[in-house]
Amino acid sequence: MMDLHNTYPALLDLRSRAKRRIPKFVWEYLDSATGSETTTPRNRQGLDQIGFMPSILHGEFDPDLSTTLFGQRYSLPFGIAPVGMSGLIWPDAEGHLARAAARAGIPYCLSTVATQSPEDLKAHLGDAGWFQMYPPRDPEIRTDMLRRAKDAGFKGLILTVDVPVASRRERQTRSGLTNPPRLSPRLMAQVALRPAWAAGMAKRGMPHMRMLDKYKSTNSIGLSSTAHVGYLLRTSPDWDYLKSLRDGWDGPFIIKGVLRPEDATALEKMGADAIWMSNHAGRQFDATPASIDMLPAIRAATGLPIIFDSGIESGLDILRALALGADFVMLGRAFHFALAALGPKGVDHLIEILSKDMIANMGQLGARHLQDLPPALSLKTLEMIQSGKKTAPQC
Repeated sequence: MMDLHNTYPALLDLRSRAKRRIPKFVWEYLDSATGSETTTPRNRQGLDQIGFMPSILHGEFDPDLSTTLFGQRYSLPFGIAPVGMSGLIWPDAEGHLARAAARAGIPYCLSTVATQSPEDLKAHLGDAGWFQMYPPRDPEIRTDMLRRAKDAGFKGLILTVDVPVASRRERQTRSGLTNPPRLSPRLMAQVALRPAWAAGMAKRGMPHMRMLDKYKSTNSIGLSSTAHVGYLLRTSPDWDYLKSLRDGWDGPFIIKGVLRPEDATALEKMGADAIWMSNHAGRQFDATPASIDMLPAIRAATGLPIIFDSGIESGLDILRALALGADFVMLGRAFHFALAALGPKGVDHLIEILSKDMIANMGQLGARHLQDLPPALSLKTLEMIQSGKKTAPQC
């Protein structure tokens, strides 16, 4: 039997295989950002600038990766972020991801614009399903969506606030993808080169946004790939909208897409239960700072739990975010790379990769528990320590 850790030891290996397994237009949807796509390398560079001082002579120990969020104990400090149209990337993606999350005991987040509905996933959710809402304009639709999510067993509600309008995603547009997907001769030629993906889609049918079936009309015909039917239903939320959602949901209420400290402070006052820091991995706006660069300021601005995403690619990246003040970390694209690379076993494998990488690095740091992580340091500070010029402040 193939040893996956020898063949695919890192996310980079899964990403490379995923690119060879899915049609080009699907790859462009998953991998692209917007504009010149400068935010993607900025996220990577920001994370790479964060280091630690290793610590020695701690003896043998098994690091504890568990953490508590919203009063619930998780064995791992990371989960699966929502990605719209997951089922385009791999057949039954939402089902595979929900089941893997339930097995691992980590959160799985379902998007409003997923290819499966909350009802489809009811039998597969563990006790940590979160529903990500793109805010509908009609209050009756909003109430109905909340009811459906609650009835399906979703415990947390995520309001995404960093998508007030459709982004451009030029690379995705050039690929020829439409929404709902229509297979032109050009795209069919790409599908023919990816038999595993094609066979799965033939069995399940081309994906579409199933939750919205109940609400859509013929007005959605002919929309571009970045301005799907969801944009006909939804609004750009304001503070009054936020309050209405808070009043309509009795579980954890999470606001996703926050980068400004003053917004975090205001959201805490408005009754949010957690801040989700994110720059949407550059898919919406190409002029944001790296999310990791803003994390210390957000931590200083609020006492709420902070969930973090954007650019996370390893267990070490997760530790970097936790050491700078995050309480939990989410990955979206990464889990879809894993699923496209190896099918369902790829998701379990990625969870192992991240866990083993965290354990290895915690051993270097002498951290028996996540709470024992030492201060994260900028590489500039580390260089100054090396030269003997400065005592290390926290990053």
